[in-house]
Amino acid sequence: MKCPSCGFDAGENARFCPKCGASLDLVRDFILATTHTVPGYKVKRVLGIVTGLSPRTRGVLGRFIAGIETMVGGEIRAFTSEIEKAQAEAIERMKSKALSLGANAIIGVDLETSDLGLGAGIILISATGTAVILEPEQ
Repeated sequence: MKCPSCGFDAGENARFCPKCGASLDLVRDFILATTHTVPGYKVKRVLGIVTGLSPRTRGVLGRFIAGIETMVGGEIRAFTSEIEKAQAEAIERMKSKALSLGANAIIGVDLETSDLGLGAGIILISATGTAVILEPEQ
């Protein structure tokens, strides 16, 4: 779990950041939803749009392995792990921006993948959503 204040990786079970002392309870209870509503909660305040980006490319060896896998057919595992890493990174960046605004949730999350072209094999993963403060319904 990354600290929203200083970015230090505090570990999964930490309640406070060992580097800066910030509370990590808000991070642990953070809600991400692709929907615009969350059952059992109401939107108390909309804080704005947040985005996280992660451009990725494979090195020469990765492209070579992917080329071999392309000839054989099936899943191109050389790219699968990079895309999964890029998605997680884009979501974490989006979440970090939302936390810096004081949000406890992001609703309407949308993940998109784009090929930047340029002949370099660069893909861009973008995560976009609306940072909000949710509160439980009474």
